[in-house]
Amino acid sequence: MVSQIAETPAERRRLRQRTDAQRAILDATEALLVEDGYEQFSMRRLVERCGYTAPTIYRYFRDKRGLIDALLEERIRRLLARFRGIPSERDPVETLRALAEEFVRFGLENPTHYRLLTAYRPESEPRPPAAEEAEAFFEQPLEVLIRDGRLVTKDLEEAKQCLWALLHGVISLRTSRPDYAWSSSLLATSLQALLHGLVRAAPGANPADPARPRSSV
Repeated sequence: MVSQIAETPAERRRLRQRTDAQRAILDATEALLVEDGYEQFSMRRLVERCGYTAPTIYRYFRDKRGLIDALLEERIRRLLARFRGIPSERDPVETLRALAEEFVRFGLENPTHYRLLTAYRPESEPRPPAAEEAEAFFEQPLEVLIRDGRLVTKDLEEAKQCLWALLHGVISLRTSRPDYAWSSSLLATSLQALLHGLVRAAPGANPADPARPRSSV
């Protein structure tokens, strides 16, 4: 058995310095994005805000995209924690509803991060791993519904696009027009309409009501 060599004080100090530097850079990045948006964000302003030089920033985060993705990864992990709190034994339709509510809540609470997450990126630039995990949460109940013959389409991608189009619309409208008197039940009613058209009622259930609205977001 090979014994592990304990970290030296110098190694622990370097690790702490690296962690502190990364945290300071990410915090400054988030502050600038929230204050001025992505369009006004620049590495020069980031250097001024965080106090670290551009070479140091690039050493920790390969480029501007890497820096933004690291910030998104961290924030989406919080959304994943919410997703994991949703009971897995519930009906897949209710799972979809709960996931949708948490996703919309995330988008409304983090409008800048949401815009960055949904912005166009070339196929050569993969999304943050946490974004892939978040999408997989929606795929699981949809796959169950397809397997059980309850989804009107057998195309998983089509079903995901229908759901995302609705959720993206709600988030985008409410964040771009905060002055408008949006209905408090906008998401619940819209989601009910989508699920009613997309999902067949479970055996023994009321066919006119495959999924009941829940609380508004």
